[in-house]
Amino acid sequence: MKGEEWPEEGDLVVCTVQHVKDFVAFVSLDEYNGREGLIPISEIATGWIKYIRDHIREGQKVVCKVLNVDTSRGHIDLSLKDVNEHQRRETIREWKNESKAAKWISFAAEASGGSADAVETALYKKYGDLYTAFEDIVMNGAGVVGELGLPETSVDALVAVAKENVRIPKVTVAGNIILTSPKPDGVNIIRRALRSAEPKIADVEIELTYIGAPAYRIKVTAPDYKTAEKAIERAASAAIGVVERAGGEGKFVKKPKSGKSS
Repeated sequence: MKGEEWPEEGDLVVCTVQHVKDFVAFVSLDEYNGREGLIPISEIATGWIKYIRDHIREGQKVVCKVLNVDTSRGHIDLSLKDVNEHQRRETIREWKNESKAAKWISFAAEASGGSADAVETALYKKYGDLYTAFEDIVMNGAGVVGELGLPETSVDALVAVAKENVRIPKVTVAGNIILTSPKPDGVNIIRRALRSAEPKIADVEIELTYIGAPAYRIKVTAPDYKTAEKAIERAASAAIGVVERAGGEGKFVKKPKSGKSS
């Protein structure tokens, strides 16, 4: 699925273990048309290894770091021990996403009668990978691929497949707004302030919850942290501004990031 024929030194690659010998493991690189690489026993795990098969076995999916590539000899040296757990999880996740995206391109090509290879080439040229292209289509519409010179039928098929299969993860940020007003009509001022804290922002959901006077919880859900944090600051500032202009006081206390939501 990669746009290149060979990996580069330092790349993290997904491999399938083919053969395990006493002092070396031979693997195929899943993203590079099954090119063969080898992992010497010294790169299997840290410390002394008594039995190599205690650490690696045939048929296993592993993530390796590329140590050396000799294209003239068709030789790729790999390390298993130089990949930490976070790198392994992220690389596997990206590989699975690319595998799904490649299948979606096949579905789109079959539906439109177009060329899957032409679509892959165009998407790689613009994005560097396939899955990102489908995310961009869902978030920003057909125009992002309409400029690639693909037939209109191929573009329409890609958009349909993207909308059917891609779910953009969202993140949530939250905090408390403290609002007080000494005025006789303070209740109405607070109500106006809370209404102003729900501005209409594309792809952003804002939820306000009463905690107990004078505190109100504000939760913002958005496609990414940058958007979410801008939105919550804007919403809180709007509410505080209404109260302060009416002679009251307001304060915003942001909570730690709460992570992604589906």
